[in-house]
Amino acid sequence: MSTTKETLGFQTEVKQLLQLMIHSLYSNREIFLRELISNASDACDKLRFEAIDRPELLDGDAELQIRIEFDESARTITITDNGIGLSRQEAIDNLGTIARSGTKEFFSSLTGDKARDANLIGQFGVGFYSSFIVADRVSVESRRAGLLAGDAIRWESDGSGEFSIEPIERAERGTKIVLHLRAKPADADEGQDAGELLSGWRLRSIVRKYSDHISLPIRMLKDDTADGDWETVNQASALWTRPKSELDDEQYREFYKHLSNDFEAPLAWTHNRVEGRSEYTQLLYVPARAPFDLWDRQHRRGIRLYVKRVFIMDDAEQLMPVYLRFVKGVVDSADLPLNVSREILQESRDVKAIREGCTKRVLSMLEDMAENRPEDYAKFWGEFGQVLKEGLGEDFTNKERLAGLLRFASTSTASAEQTVSLAQYIGRMKEGQDKIYYVTAESESAARSSPHLEVFRRKEVEVLVLSDRVDEWMLSFLNDFDGKSLVSVSRGGLDLGSLQDAEEKAKVEETARDFADLVERIKTALTERVKEVRVTDRLTDSPSCLVSDEGDISGTLERMLKQAGQPAPDRKPILEINPQHPLVLRMKTDPADDAEWSNLLFDQAVLAEGGQLEDPAGFVKRLNSMLLSMSRA
Repeated sequence: MSTTKETLGFQTEVKQLLQLMIHSLYSNREIFLRELISNASDACDKLRFEAIDRPELLDGDAELQIRIEFDESARTITITDNGIGLSRQEAIDNLGTIARSGTKEFFSSLTGDKARDANLIGQFGVGFYSSFIVADRVSVESRRAGLLAGDAIRWESDGSGEFSIEPIERAERGTKIVLHLRAKPADADEGQDAGELLSGWRLRSIVRKYSDHISLPIRMLKDDTADGDWETVNQASALWTRPKSELDDEQYREFYKHLSNDFEAPLAWTHNRVEGRSEYTQLLYVPARAPFDLWDRQHRRGIRLYVKRVFIMDDAEQLMPVYLRFVKGVVDSADLPLNVSREILQESRDVKAIREGCTKRVLSMLEDMAENRPEDYAKFWGEFGQVLKEGLGEDFTNKERLAGLLRFASTSTASAEQTVSLAQYIGRMKEGQDKIYYVTAESESAARSSPHLEVFRRKEVEVLVLSDRVDEWMLSFLNDFDGKSLVSVSRGGLDLGSLQDAEEKAKVEETARDFADLVERIKTALTERVKEVRVTDRLTDSPSCLVSDEGDISGTLERMLKQAGQPAPDRKPILEINPQHPLVLRMKTDPADDAEWSNLLFDQAVLAEGGQLEDPAGFVKRLNSMLLSMSRA
């Protein structure tokens, strides 16, 4: 360890961040206190956890607390905790760099609204640097629990790009942060003067606004005494342990912001004490906005686990299924051992019971939102719907409940928004309809333009429009709902049941016999490209379309697999032709150039369903030849 004072440079990203703090985000500067108190609370939680196995770390001082002081004449605010503290290397690592990968996302998330941007700070792990919103110099004194008094350090910086670190003597463990408040620039308005924070009343109001739920006592000197009496200025009890009757919506919202570092209020929450074989308290939230790393299935930091109010871990992934990884909250168990490890979490029956209970509670919360607050549910679905769909293949126990929460776009509405539930679809099915029809494509516009929809438009039958990448995978697990089968409109052998009368069916059979010769000619020309060729009545405007045989993957899934570099099963589609279309009628009467015309029909069908041609140049040549022959005719 160095015994002298050293001057080191900040990480490049920190330099950018400090400039932003100093020059742009002063309009909502009070959040600095929220961030520093939150960090102090985390430090005390870490000490409490480490002291389970090493009680000597407490040094006989087991009461963990946070203290706030101010000196009006020196223009300083001091925040002190007796938590885990920092070693020299930890101070360099934690205060001189941003270890996590959120820096880039933080900058890309800025909107230009200074008050809104300031609230993003904690979300990306950069809370300490909010000190420089109000301070032109920050001093940190810290001694890590378990180290000697002479191993303490002092870290200082004015936010200009460098920081110094030196060894000091410090009798107490923990950390003291001294903020030297910046003065108002001569050409600035009164609002930029941080001196207005040098007030007991002002600091208490900030603590009660943002940090009242912190489970540690936050103490300040009493204003009306001169003998150094301290008073607790927050509730100093874990919010989730308090009765719901004592809490209002604002307290729940503020606790969520503290827990998640989200700047927006949650869409919904549920707070319950569960008793029985496993006893635990759960406070679970549904955020209003998806995080930038939502699609990283390995990155889940939603659920904090406590055991008898002792913090255990902030990434208790075993307590919530992967498809609910957007849920934030706290689970406090009375049954798990205090020295619980990840291995115990994976194997414990109690953990399984907690996981199942939390899952059911979240689904109930979503069902209530869908039924009673459809506008909020629409917001939820827009942010998290694709992730919820993953549950169909992962949670067979709750498959029916999840299916009821699904929302889709539909041909019955012009909007691309996914607002139609399966129950709503069934409720407006046509008389005689016994199936739920859907169309899939890589985009919503491609799905709506699919030639497979032509017969359904003619018969005014609603079709669900699916264009999310997860949909094809989801559909392999969702075969029916409420006794009604889900059927793709691009499947071969489409049976419209009672929607098609006997006369129509007889006409299709008669037409098939009439076009049998043409069908054989096309099949011969396309032997290497198609499994079968047949006449269809599903088309009205298009000359042809491709369908998948029963048991084969869809064309959409095949293209998605190839785009992702994944092996796709061999598939030969079925080509269906429209006997009423002029091109098909011309081929029937003129057998010349069967190969060229047949390949043209096939390529048109590939393009119509959003596919890519294997031989674009050949298609262009055939198309030009067709146009020339038609002009000569």
